[in-house]
Amino acid sequence: MTPLPSPQQLRYLLALADHGHFGRAAVACAVTQSTLSAGIIALERQLDAGLLERGAAKRPVFTPLGLEVVARAREALAALGAVAETAAAARDPLAGPLRLGVIPTIGPFLLPRLMPALRDGFPRLRLWLREDHTERLVAQLEAGRLDLLLLALPCACGEAETLALTDDPFLAALPAGHRLAARDRVPAGALAAERLLLLEDGHCLREHALEACGLPHGALPPEEGFAATSLHTLVQMVASGLGVTLVPRLAVEGGVLAGTRVEVRPLENADGVEAAPGRSLALAWRPRSPRAAEFRGLAPAIAAAVRGG
Repeated sequence: MTPLPSPQQLRYLLALADHGHFGRAAVACAVTQSTLSAGIIALERQLDAGLLERGAAKRPVFTPLGLEVVARAREALAALGAVAETAAAARDPLAGPLRLGVIPTIGPFLLPRLMPALRDGFPRLRLWLREDHTERLVAQLEAGRLDLLLLALPCACGEAETLALTDDPFLAALPAGHRLAARDRVPAGALAAERLLLLEDGHCLREHALEACGLPHGALPPEEGFAATSLHTLVQMVASGLGVTLVPRLAVEGGVLAGTRVEVRPLENADGVEAAPGRSLALAWRPRSPRAAEFRGLAPAIAAAVRGG
């Protein structure tokens, strides 16, 4: 029978692939660099295959076979983790650690009311939070470093399973005294003719806002140099009269306009009927996750927190 690699050997290999440096990989695995190197050499001998090119390169260079083994190792460790997760979920559902990733245009506005609700509803749940852009969160989910994501659709979620929670309509955010503020509702297309302020590349809200205004994905606003890094910065730019933008209702209800003179108006379509362009808040998890039933059980509590209930 062919001897199988140990989980520890596979962890060493993945750490080296993820960090691209023997020292940093060793720190991530909480071992010495010599221990990590010896573990990978032992793995190569066990497989009777070269996984790394041995040369003068300062950074580790994987052979084509090495790259394939890295991908297989990721799958194998995820499968082993799923075995433990299945037992834990059956033994004590919605308890223990849960690593939740959340995007920056949701976290600051929802978490202050979501966290108390989760503590009350699921007192044995230990929530660990990671805030980042959608692309990086999805990568961490696929790598097994996160269990669940709270993000906005549509997005490039890879193979993750998603569950829509509730809609989050956009509102037009205008400087005090702006001509469009004289209207009860603002035509979505009218914002395209204004100096449209957007978040910087990497925020999914940027593409959502362009779509709501009828602009193609990747379109550049008239003043591209005015991209903001956060919704709070974006609102301050609007307050200073630099332009207009779209803000999610969740952020408005979460206090993003506090202390400003920015005015918000609902949007309407070309027929003068109130429209609801926006985004859909959703959960995402790895396909066939053994904790999928748990995540679905959390959905009503999260949706209620979004609604403020």
